[in-house]
Amino acid sequence: MQIRLPKVLLPFLAVISCSFPTAYGQIITEREPIRVQGLAERWELDSAHRRGVLRLTYYKPFYVTAGRWSSNPNVQPTSENPDYSVPDPIAYNHYEAKFQLSFKTKVLQSIFWGYGDLWMGYTQKAHWQIYNTNVSRPFRELNYEPELILNFPINIEVLGFRARTLGAAFNHQSNGRSLPRSRSWNRVMFHMALERPHWMMVLRPWIRIPDAEDENPLIADYIGRGELTLAYSSGRHQFYLLATHPLRPSLLTRGSAQFNWIFPIKGQVRVHVQGSTGYGETLIDYNHRQTTFGLGVSFIDW
Repeated sequence: MQIRLPKVLLPFLAVISCSFPTAYGQIITEREPIRVQGLAERWELDSAHRRGVLRLTYYKPFYVTAGRWSSNPNVQPTSENPDYSVPDPIAYNHYEAKFQLSFKTKVLQSIFWGYGDLWMGYTQKAHWQIYNTNVSRPFRELNYEPELILNFPINIEVLGFRARTLGAAFNHQSNGRSLPRSRSWNRVMFHMALERPHWMMVLRPWIRIPDAEDENPLIADYIGRGELTLAYSSGRHQFYLLATHPLRPSLLTRGSAQFNWIFPIKGQVRVHVQGSTGYGETLIDYNHRQTTFGLGVSFIDW
């Protein structure tokens, strides 16, 4: 029987096939469990893990999705502010490529009576209409997210988890575009990170800082006012959920959920399966609902 694969997956399969001295299409996974860094190592919470300042380390997951499918591409973005509504639709494809990279570095150590660390973080997401020759393969959306993060180590038992970090951050997110596609917002974010064997959980509620000229007035009612990250590791497999919600009883159907499944294929290269549904996959989509599915490779995860 001959199996025909969608053309959108061919670049991804080519990457995999080049990584192995085996026949095209075969994947031989390593048997060793994935090494998972604990919160103490990730955030240098004790003397055993201190590595000083201005050392670049990873922050959020780093992945490349060669084939991402959307049930409802946002061909004509709108805003409650009429100056930021796109007048004419663009024929975007259901398929595109997506990637995310993320880094952080500690800029001040042992501040506030020796207990706190100040970090700078940066995350970038890109959605690329690489298969859309009709509109010359443009980058549909780029999101830039710098952060200034104040982090304190703690060690408290909470509902079977051990809370290890507590802090706050100033977060700016924008897409760097001009009218009418410009989108941005600023937030003060609070966070608590907890862990137990095989599990990690991060809670991040936030307060939006009002803008003088608001490009996306109801963004918090769509994307949300808080985020939950829940990660689970078992042997060679990792699963994590990212969920946001407006935290308003009248807006129960808003927010978003993204589910990820990761397993190794060779070295640090891992297959990454991602599905999402809801609002705000990117800033330009903040009030646009869609369901997506993607297949790619992951290099760094939670």
